[in-house]
Formats: sequence, structure tokens, C-alpha cells
Amino acid sequence: MSDPIQPAVRPVRFEEAATLVIAGLREHFKQSTVSDIPALWQRFEPYIGRVPGQVSDFTYGVCFNGDGKGNFDYIAGVEVANIKMLSDKFQHVKLKPQRYAVFEHHGNLDHLKDTFQAIWHDWLPASGEQAAQAPEFERYGKDFDPFDSRSVMEIWLPLEPR
Repeated sequence: MSDPIQPAVRPVRFEEAATLVIAGLREHFKQSTVSDIPALWQRFEPYIGRVPGQVSDFTYGVCFNGDGKGNFDYIAGVEVANIKMLSDKFQHVKLKPQRYAVFEHHGNLDHLKDTFQAIWHDWLPASGEQAAQAPEFERYGKDFDPFDSRSVMEIWLPLEPR
């Protein structure tokens, strides 16, 4: 079996995003444990639509507190209007207003790593843009199915201001 071809990627749009507060389940990951992220989503899935103060049907996977060595925190969560109503089981991260390049990943999540590599190693160096020291996130619509080859999700890469 041959390795999948790394996808060519381009942002579908650029966004100036307002403040977002994402609440959900949080874990710390290393490169050796990234494959455990789907288990975090499985634990969070029963709470989707039931998180106090949830704002929309979108779900978010937020990567933050990266150390440049492949270690980072990740929240599987939803946007909330207010953290005061959250129980202790939920943690949150506040995303400040930020400029983003928004990319689409088509298909199931088996090749998500390839899309991230194409963004970081191909698109970003050739784009003239610079990644900001801010959380990056994945945004999933309510109909996203991680096993459906027709599914589409978004990757929001924070950029330095122009």
C-alpha cells in the first residue's frame, strides 16, 4: 500500500475573528499521544448540546500552550457565552480577537495530519504570512462525521497582523 499524497492546500478565506470562549474537556498531549485525541472527543460527545451557555452547533478542537517540542493542551469543546454556569468537569480557553487563515479538510480524519503538514510545511512558508503565537483550532459543523469521506471541517491558523 502506498503512502497518501500530501494534499495541496490553500486557505478558503481569511477571517478577523472576535473573542471566542471554548469550554469542554481538556488534556495535555505529546507527539507520542496525539493519537489519543479521538478518545477525548468520544468522552466529550455526550455533552455536545448540553454544555451550559452553549452558543451554536459548532464544535471546536483547540490547540494551545504549545512548547515548540510537540507538547500542547487540547480542548474538545463548544463555544459558550458565559463560563460562570460551567460545572467543574469543564475547562475553558479564551481566544482573543485574531486574524486567521481558514483551511478545509475534506474526508475522514485519517489524513488530517497530512493536511496540517501541508499547511505548515508548504502553504505557510510560501505564503508570505507568519503564524501568530496564539491557539489554532479545528471547527466542526453539527453534521460532521469523522468516518465519512464526504465530511468537511475547518482548520483556523492564527496569523500575525499585516
